[in-house]
Amino acid sequence: MNYVDGFIIAVPTANKAMYQKFSEQSAALFKEFGVIQIVECWGDDVPLGKLTSFPQAVMCQDDETVVFSWMTWPSKTVRDNAWDKMMADPRFSPENMPMPFDGKRMIYGGFQKIVEI
Repeated sequence: MNYVDGFIIAVPTANKAMYQKFSEQSAALFKEFGVIQIVECWGDDVPLGKLTSFPQAVMCQDDETVVFSWMTWPSKTVRDNAWDKMMADPRFSPENMPMPFDGKRMIYGGFQKIVEI
Protein backbone atom coordinates (compact mmCIF):
# COMPACT_ATOMS: atom_id res chain seq x y z
CA MET A 1 0.00 0.00 0.00
CA ASN A 2 0.96 3.64 -0.42
CA TYR A 3 2.53 5.78 2.30
CA VAL A 4 0.92 8.98 3.63
CA ASP A 5 2.31 12.14 5.22
CA GLY A 6 -0.25 14.07 7.27
CA PHE A 7 -0.14 17.68 8.48
CA ILE A 8 -2.20 19.99 10.67
CA ILE A 9 -1.27 23.67 10.87
CA ALA A 10 -2.73 27.01 11.94
CA VAL A 11 -2.58 29.58 9.14
CA PRO A 12 -3.38 33.27 9.64
CA THR A 13 -6.77 33.64 7.98
CA ALA A 14 -5.53 36.74 6.17
CA ASN A 15 -2.82 34.56 4.54
CA LYS A 16 -5.24 32.16 2.83
CA ALA A 17 -4.29 33.24 -0.72
CA MET A 18 -0.59 33.25 0.20
CA TYR A 19 -0.94 29.77 1.70
CA GLN A 20 -2.69 28.48 -1.40
CA LYS A 21 0.12 29.85 -3.58
CA PHE A 22 2.75 28.31 -1.26
CA SER A 23 0.91 24.96 -1.46
CA GLU A 24 0.69 25.04 -5.25
CA GLN A 25 4.40 25.90 -5.59
CA SER A 26 5.55 23.24 -3.14
CA ALA A 27 3.17 20.68 -4.70
CA ALA A 28 4.89 21.14 -8.06
CA LEU A 29 8.22 20.25 -6.42
CA PHE A 30 6.78 17.29 -4.55
CA LYS A 31 5.28 16.01 -7.83
CA GLU A 32 8.73 16.29 -9.38
CA PHE A 33 10.09 14.11 -6.56
CA GLY A 34 7.40 11.42 -6.77
CA VAL A 35 4.31 12.33 -4.72
CA ILE A 36 1.11 10.80 -6.10
CA GLN A 37 -1.43 13.17 -4.56
CA ILE A 38 -1.53 16.24 -2.33
CA VAL A 39 -4.72 17.39 -0.63
CA GLU A 40 -4.95 20.74 1.20
CA CYS A 41 -8.11 21.44 3.22
CA TRP A 42 -9.00 24.87 4.67
CA GLY A 43 -10.89 24.52 7.95
CA ASP A 44 -14.60 25.20 7.66
CA ASP A 45 -16.19 23.36 10.60
CA VAL A 46 -13.40 22.78 13.13
CA PRO A 47 -14.82 23.17 16.65
CA LEU A 48 -12.76 23.83 19.74
CA GLY A 49 -12.88 20.77 21.99
CA LYS A 50 -13.15 20.42 25.74
CA LEU A 51 -10.09 18.15 26.08
CA THR A 52 -8.58 17.92 22.60
CA SER A 53 -9.23 19.31 19.14
CA PHE A 54 -7.46 20.37 15.97
CA PRO A 55 -7.39 24.04 17.07
CA GLN A 56 -5.93 23.15 20.47
CA ALA A 57 -3.32 20.85 18.94
CA VAL A 58 -1.81 23.69 16.88
CA MET A 59 -2.57 26.49 19.38
CA CYS A 60 -4.83 28.14 16.80
CA GLN A 61 -5.46 31.83 17.51
CA ASP A 62 -8.71 33.72 16.83
CA ASP A 63 -7.28 35.17 13.62
CA GLU A 64 -6.10 31.79 12.28
CA THR A 65 -7.68 28.86 10.46
CA VAL A 66 -6.78 25.18 10.85
CA VAL A 67 -5.49 23.50 7.69
CA PHE A 68 -5.53 19.71 7.34
CA SER A 69 -3.35 18.23 4.59
CA TRP A 70 -1.98 14.95 3.39
CA MET A 71 0.32 13.63 0.70
CA THR A 72 0.22 10.15 -0.77
CA TRP A 73 3.45 8.49 -1.86
CA PRO A 74 4.10 5.23 -3.74
CA SER A 75 6.19 4.01 -0.78
CA LYS A 76 8.00 5.15 2.34
CA THR A 77 11.30 4.85 0.47
CA VAL A 78 10.14 7.24 -2.26
CA ARG A 79 8.85 9.60 0.43
CA ASP A 80 12.09 9.54 2.42
CA ASN A 81 14.18 10.19 -0.70
CA ALA A 82 11.84 12.99 -1.79
CA TRP A 83 12.03 14.78 1.56
CA ASP A 84 15.83 14.63 1.45
CA LYS A 85 15.74 16.17 -2.03
CA MET A 86 13.19 18.82 -1.00
CA MET A 87 15.23 19.93 2.01
CA ALA A 88 18.33 20.27 -0.21
CA ASP A 89 16.52 22.04 -3.08
CA PRO A 90 17.08 25.83 -3.06
CA ARG A 91 13.63 26.33 -4.63
CA PHE A 92 12.12 25.14 -1.32
CA SER A 93 14.26 27.41 0.86
CA PRO A 94 12.63 30.03 3.12
CA GLU A 95 14.18 32.75 0.94
CA ASN A 96 12.51 31.44 -2.22
CA MET A 97 9.33 30.06 -0.68
CA PRO A 98 8.55 31.68 2.69
CA MET A 99 6.06 29.76 4.82
CA PRO A 100 2.88 31.81 5.43
CA PHE A 101 2.37 30.15 8.84
CA ASP A 102 4.26 29.32 12.03
CA GLY A 103 6.02 26.05 11.25
CA LYS A 104 6.83 25.46 14.93
CA ARG A 105 3.14 24.71 15.58
CA MET A 106 2.76 22.29 12.67
CA ILE A 107 1.90 18.70 13.55
CA TYR A 108 3.04 16.14 11.02
CA GLY A 109 3.81 12.48 10.66
CA GLY A 110 4.16 9.57 8.28
CA PHE A 111 1.58 6.80 8.19
CA GLN A 112 1.27 3.33 6.73
CA LYS A 113 -2.14 2.72 5.20
CA ILE A 114 -3.95 -0.23 6.70
CA VAL A 115 -7.37 0.21 5.08
CA GLU A 116 -8.39 1.92 1.85
CA ILE A 117 -11.89 1.66 0.43
